[in-house]
Amino acid sequence: MKKWIPAAGSVLLTLLAVVIAVVVSLHLWDYYMEAPWTRDGHVHADIIQVAPDVSGLVTELHVRDNQKVSRGQVLFVIDRARFELAVDEARATVLERRAQLDQAQREAKRNRVLKDLIAAETVEIGDTQVKRAAAALATAEAALGVARLDLERTTVLSPVDGYLGDQTMRVGDYVKTGTPVLSIVDTNSLRVEGYFEETKLHAIEIGQPVDIHIMGEAQHLRGHVQSIAAGIEDRDRVRGNSLLPNIDPSFNWVRLAQRIPVRVVLDDGQQSDIRLVVGRTATLSVLPWSRDTSATVSQ
Repeated sequence: MKKWIPAAGSVLLTLLAVVIAVVVSLHLWDYYMEAPWTRDGHVHADIIQVAPDVSGLVTELHVRDNQKVSRGQVLFVIDRARFELAVDEARATVLERRAQLDQAQREAKRNRVLKDLIAAETVEIGDTQVKRAAAALATAEAALGVARLDLERTTVLSPVDGYLGDQTMRVGDYVKTGTPVLSIVDTNSLRVEGYFEETKLHAIEIGQPVDIHIMGEAQHLRGHVQSIAAGIEDRDRVRGNSLLPNIDPSFNWVRLAQRIPVRVVLDDGQQSDIRLVVGRTATLSVLPWSRDTSATVSQ
């Protein structure tokens, strides 16, 4: 009888180990094969390309590489001399056109007083001259507004809050209208985008909570699914010269699941020291719905 006790204990331990191994294996299988998660995630943000609205030489530079900037902060200043002269010229033109309008109005008024002594055609010509002078004054005032706007645009401001990228511009460089010279990472648009296998999309819904682990960080972040991509490129189909579909006749028997982009936004109110650098790698795990989260989304 005593000999059977150790044997029974060994059997029980073996069975217990087998059960634990099966449970762990099922859990791992569910996590790696069924659960919606991916290690193919990256930090993204909107990159604002700053381009001047006027051309000229850079006379002042108020920022440096990778500096934090605020919306409305001065980035650089373009030489103002030419634009100040343009404002003076436009202002002088306005004064000239206003004087011409005053003269035309006086002549038209005198013609109307003397309409019984002069030809009717002369009265009409006087009225036409008033209209032309008024139109010329309006054009000159518009040109003055454009000149003032150009002068104002010589001071280039940051359009968003964020961080400056690598700076290649220096004082003395000539910048052109519409040509980007600086880039700013918009920190208000920081997000994480994960590329999930198409076999796991059935378990992902808009608003679902997401656990975010940035590579190299001990702390995790929380977010939620904002959107799921509506389409990806079909590499097996191209358009031929005749504008008809050209389908690749070859077919690979081993079919890999396509990766679908899923955008995840960070939840507000998180206290974190993690530096979210655009391009950093992240692991995303879509969590099951909770009652509170479901109620919030349904509202």
